[in-house]
Amino acid sequence: MLAIRGVYEVAVRVRDLARAEAFYREVLGLQDGLRDDPRKRVFLRAGPGGMIVLQEDPAQWPLQHLAFTVDDADIEAAAAALRRCGIAVEGPVLHRWMPARSLYFSDPDGHDLELCAPLDA
Repeated sequence: MLAIRGVYEVAVRVRDLARAEAFYREVLGLQDGLRDDPRKRVFLRAGPGGMIVLQEDPAQWPLQHLAFTVDDADIEAAAAALRRCGIAVEGPVLHRWMPARSLYFSDPDGHDLELCAPLDA
């Protein structure tokens, strides 16, 4: 078996790179990484150990699900902030089996996003 320690990078196809970048930076608070204009890609830092790569692609592609880790103490404030931005939010939803609490919402391209707050067992 491989000794995988985590996910470093996830690529997400988007229709309009500028619109998606604004959402992921301004609404979700992801930090600047690298802009690759010739390939129409933006790399954004998602916490200390991972990146989201937004790739502009006008073709048809399946929607994805992405989950971001947040602190449980921030989950209610995150739900309120998303709603103030006009974003429909489901949750918080309690997942006893994990255990965690999650919020569910969509990005501008319809990708299913989750803020997941792990709880102490």
